[in-house]
Amino acid sequence: MDTRTVFSDVEFAVGDRDQWIALAQKALAGASFEETLVSHTDDGIRIEPLYERAATPEFLARQNLDSPWIMAQRIDDTDPLRARMQIKEEIDQGATGLALVFEGAPNAFGYGLPASAEVLETILEDVALNRTYLRIDVHPSSRAMADWLVAILTKRRVDPSKLNLSFGIDPAAIFAGTGRLRMSIEALQASMPQSLAHFFALGVPGMLLEADGRVLHNAGATEAQELGVMLASAVAHLRLFEEARQALVYAAPHIGFSLSVDQDQFLSMAKIRALRKLWARVQQSCSIAPSPATIHAETSYRMMTLKDPETNILRTTLAGFAAATGGADSISILPHTIAHGLPDAFARRVARNTQLIMARESHLGFVADPASGSGAVEALTAELCEAAWREFQKIETEGGVLRSLAEGHIQRRVQEARDRRAAEYKAGKHTLIGTTIYPLAVEPEVATLAADRHPAPTDGTVFCEPLPPSRLDELIGADA
Repeated sequence: MDTRTVFSDVEFAVGDRDQWIALAQKALAGASFEETLVSHTDDGIRIEPLYERAATPEFLARQNLDSPWIMAQRIDDTDPLRARMQIKEEIDQGATGLALVFEGAPNAFGYGLPASAEVLETILEDVALNRTYLRIDVHPSSRAMADWLVAILTKRRVDPSKLNLSFGIDPAAIFAGTGRLRMSIEALQASMPQSLAHFFALGVPGMLLEADGRVLHNAGATEAQELGVMLASAVAHLRLFEEARQALVYAAPHIGFSLSVDQDQFLSMAKIRALRKLWARVQQSCSIAPSPATIHAETSYRMMTLKDPETNILRTTLAGFAAATGGADSISILPHTIAHGLPDAFARRVARNTQLIMARESHLGFVADPASGSGAVEALTAELCEAAWREFQKIETEGGVLRSLAEGHIQRRVQEARDRRAAEYKAGKHTLIGTTIYPLAVEPEVATLAADRHPAPTDGTVFCEPLPPSRLDELIGADA
């Protein structure tokens, strides 16, 4: 059957929005159209019940269209030998990347690999580095870890041209997540250019610096706040490259991005697409030819629930779907039992297989930017861009991202957004399946690995109010 001609003799009436609204209001039988069918995001962006096809669709796809996104499995075990075995299992069973999370990282959630050069060498001993994407999660010692990794690459004589790396250096995410820096802001800004020049001289490939929005998201930020802080961090990185006497046109491709995606599928898709547009806008403002954003997406920690943990599989599947169709270059899915402790092999397998099914059975990567032309997603993307740009400009007027954090401006806005959201959940405006509605009569036993949570480090020279991760069920007292 030729699908191009099967409907050739059928004519469909042209849709009329006013006629649809009249029919919808009739069906509502007196109920308010605005209150029933129109909703708003946490940033106040209006979401209509119906959209027309976008008049000017934009193409905002991931970078590598010849293969699926990178499936990066999170490695955060406190036991290095157990972590080494996990890495072998992950790669043997289909993972194409590794996200190494060390203790003390703001996204470690109390666990993480011991932070030492010996541990890094041990866990990577059996990894084919020329075939595996490797990212070091943002950490207070990211700069030292970059040196450790370079030493391993040199020792193993790996061809740099075949590597795909991210070093996870983001002072702003560290400052926001831990509330401390190991040197003053002035000393940090003075020393970073020397480090960057050193890395450039070594010919280190991949993302040297990162703008990580996950810390903000998991602490309660809105989508625009997360994007705005990421932009401010990326601009601060550009300034560091400029201080290191590196041409911005060559430096920009060495800045990567990490963000969170949650169960709000269309909003998460729009957030990823908006980040691509915003990064291009920043580069154009710097009078350099835009290079595409390299985006790592991780499923939201704040959406995970302690109760009925299997419902988290549904949440992470929706979030992973949004990341894949929204155009993320690499994706990490949090195991569904992470709220209970360090996930075991089964929970890790479910997280891995979720991506494998999406990539290799559902072929979600087959269509590049499926949201292009969608009236709803294109409108959300555009509105998010404007809201995020306003947040970015606000941070810049506050002296930049580090100064804004030091003075508590970003924290105040994020905490206000977090408290508004929690109040709406408490009032029943939003629900958590398996927690606030349809709870299980008896909660199941949840298996996790034996591991002690590490206390957050307290050493530092400069301090600010930290933004720790807060799950929604914790905030509304529904995790007991």
